[in-house]
Amino acid sequence: MASHTQEELTENGLRPNSLGVAGIVFFVVAAAAPLSAVLGSSPSAVALGTGAGAPSAYLLAGLLLLVFAVGYAAMSGEVSAGGGFAGYVQAALGERAGRAAGYLAAVAYIAVQAGLYGITGFFANSIFAGMGVDLPWWAWATIILVFISVLAYLDIELSAKVLGVVMIVEVLVLLVVSVAIFAAGGEEGITAISFDPVTATTGAFGIAMMFAFASFIGFEATAIYSEEAKDRARTIPRATYTAVTIITLFLVVTVWSFVVGYGADNVQAAALASPDTFVFALADRYVGPVWSMIMMFLLVTSFFASMLAFQNTIARYLRVLALRGWAPSALARTHPRFRSPHIASMFTSTVSIVVVILFAAFGLDPYFMLFMWCVGIGTLAVIVLQLMTSVSVVVYFGRNVSSLSRWRTVVAPVIGAIGLGAAVVLIVINWPAMVAAESGFSQLLPWAIPIILLVGLVIPLRRARQH
Repeated sequence: MASHTQEELTENGLRPNSLGVAGIVFFVVAAAAPLSAVLGSSPSAVALGTGAGAPSAYLLAGLLLLVFAVGYAAMSGEVSAGGGFAGYVQAALGERAGRAAGYLAAVAYIAVQAGLYGITGFFANSIFAGMGVDLPWWAWATIILVFISVLAYLDIELSAKVLGVVMIVEVLVLLVVSVAIFAAGGEEGITAISFDPVTATTGAFGIAMMFAFASFIGFEATAIYSEEAKDRARTIPRATYTAVTIITLFLVVTVWSFVVGYGADNVQAAALASPDTFVFALADRYVGPVWSMIMMFLLVTSFFASMLAFQNTIARYLRVLALRGWAPSALARTHPRFRSPHIASMFTSTVSIVVVILFAAFGLDPYFMLFMWCVGIGTLAVIVLQLMTSVSVVVYFGRNVSSLSRWRTVVAPVIGAIGLGAAVVLIVINWPAMVAAESGFSQLLPWAIPIILLVGLVIPLRRARQH
């Protein structure tokens, strides 16, 4: 790989030394969208999953991903390219496997991005219609897409600053609600029943785990920014551990507070009855109506921050695919002034707007179809990629001498692989319940994952570009 000095002068180079630990953490935590993850996903995890036991699903997912992050971070010191999953899988299992992982990652993130446009348009329409601005969901999605496209086109440092401000505000707003609930003692007093093994596994545990994992999507993007990171060997591992820890603690505490706020016996019924107002009702009761109005506005900005982070991540994945000869070479180009992968970013925007137009044209529901389908398959694909990466860590360090401990190179990756494999099985088993259909197109979506991997494995290899 070219040095930073040389890379800055090439047409395909990103801006080196532009992101520290804080900047990368802002990107990946913003991609997880703390506010929108809690307001959008937790009602489903509670209602369709395990009820009062939902916080345990978030805790288990977070702990499992922390174990996965041990091997993932260890590889960051060995593999210099910002290819994330693709780079790690290629280093261990070969170019074809790496390309397959790269294709699956790109499709997974694009699917999640498209799904987020659906739920953002849905909530924007619901919130602003009550304020006299009644635009259809697809119009809101298009407006937001334009702003995201412009920011992602510009210098990455600008995106990092925008994400940092939005993320801090949305986290504080939710924590105020949680603190108020705990301070008031909730509905029936503060109880830890959510973490009782029986309560945690009662109901559709697989669905709860799917929504929990969906709330973490984006943290693995720490490696994608390795070319732009300051002191990559230290920055990437620190950013990875920091991001997973922050997301885990935040999600577990906030979802647990919701259980306390409604009471363990009532929380599932409340989520089933009104998933759209599940959290807002708690804000009304324990903090005040004004606070719930603030949360409504910040929900849209939270989705905005998440999509901006995903846009940057997807563009960098596409750039890596192009640099390695696995995608059209134009996607590898970076802007001469902003050093952003602007062509790949514009391609991502184009795919997103096409999906929005198709769903709008056929009158398909932006929440229960566009969001649930796309985020569901994107989440499943990312977990499969994490499983592949865990296996790759073991294979790579089995072939290469390293001073790292066996915990980082063998034990943690094996534990992670077993846990992630179990998560894949649980989600597939519960897929019909998640998409609320026993047959039809939505039932075929999981098959896209093996098909994409097969395409990456079997098509002829092309010569990688140099940069």
